[in-house]
Amino acid sequence: MSNIRITKQFSFETGHALYGYDGKCKNVHGHSYKLSVTVIGSPITDRSNVKYGMVIDFSDLKKIVKEEIVDQFDHATVFNETTPHIELANELKNRGHHVILVDYQPTSENMVVDFSERIIARLPAGISLFSLKLQETESSFAEWFASDNV
Repeated sequence: MSNIRITKQFSFETGHALYGYDGKCKNVHGHSYKLSVTVIGSPITDRSNVKYGMVIDFSDLKKIVKEEIVDQFDHATVFNETTPHIELANELKNRGHHVILVDYQPTSENMVVDFSERIIARLPAGISLFSLKLQETESSFAEWFASDNV
């Protein structure tokens, strides 16, 4: 049976700051992120299965990505917990803001690696994450491919 790639796209708004960076992105700012998630697998061949012919139901993939990424990162501000930004993060948390602390510099490159790990952990047997594309602006994005990470 052939392997088929299935892609679903998501959008969310997230703020971040890059501690120690030498440009404008050292300031707290946000992006309208677009995330493309591509998985690969063989379509279900069991004719009695309600998902016959599908690699994965788009709604099942949506549930995974929504729970692991979109619902958590949408309208949150992400800070590296190992920098002095922790003080700002704690102040924002105390004022009721949604803050996510990570152990990495929250660049698109590092976020896409984090997202890949979250998605892989939730995929059903027989389905693999093929690639992710995290678009920060219309012209800037980071990509993750399974084939680059074996």
